[in-house]
Amino acid sequence: MQLAGMTKQFSPFRLALMLLSSIVILFIVAPLVGMVVHTPFKDIAATANESQVLHSIWLSISISAIATVFFAIPAIPLSYLLARYDFPLKGLINGLVDLPVVIPHSVAGIALIGIISGDSIIGNAMSVLGVNLIGTPVAIAVAMAFVSLPFLVNAARDGFLQVPVKLEQAALTLGASPFKVFYTISLPLAFRNILTGFVMMFARGLSEFGAVVIVAYHPMVASVMIYDRFTTFGLKYARPAAIVFLSISLFVFVFLRLLSRKR
Repeated sequence: MQLAGMTKQFSPFRLALMLLSSIVILFIVAPLVGMVVHTPFKDIAATANESQVLHSIWLSISISAIATVFFAIPAIPLSYLLARYDFPLKGLINGLVDLPVVIPHSVAGIALIGIISGDSIIGNAMSVLGVNLIGTPVAIAVAMAFVSLPFLVNAARDGFLQVPVKLEQAALTLGASPFKVFYTISLPLAFRNILTGFVMMFARGLSEFGAVVIVAYHPMVASVMIYDRFTTFGLKYARPAAIVFLSISLFVFVFLRLLSRKR
């Protein structure tokens, strides 16, 4: 391991960096490796063939993907607004965007029930149509989006901030409309950050449990299914399902990260 311009000579500073970094890496990897080591492969293989497990994982992936795409439509313009314009209470808006990251996700789930349950405005409107949002994939999507949206907004905002303002001003001077400047200059130049935000929002939504379990225990997404197996049958029965979900999630996440880097 060597940085440009640094020698290969031993230094206490480099040793300290490597030791402390090793602790962090070990802290992340050890629980996951331990879970795999303590689970027989035949149990993992058998669980990977269970229809309930596969259905829950597919439900998690599909709902998280749909929620990411759907909520990106207003989130990207919000990111551009925060990056390019100054307005009253901008600092407060930035803080509100980050709020879902810092509040307990069980609190987020309880708060979301207040806007989608039958006695809310949205809930009443849906009740007229004969639809109860609680316990539906729509409620799961709302919960996933609520806790993961800050990752997309912040990444896209950072991307727009890196776009030279002079390019946009030059295009406006030449007669381009603000919409054309946004779609032909700002959006393409910030696309890598936006794509990274997409990946992070999707991955965060995929793993959400606290908010989801409150608004929709059923249909079971993967995180709720694993929790249900743990509380009902114990650790031995939950581990194989957790490993299957972890493996598929890692595969999807790594694939999307590689895809975002190539863009």
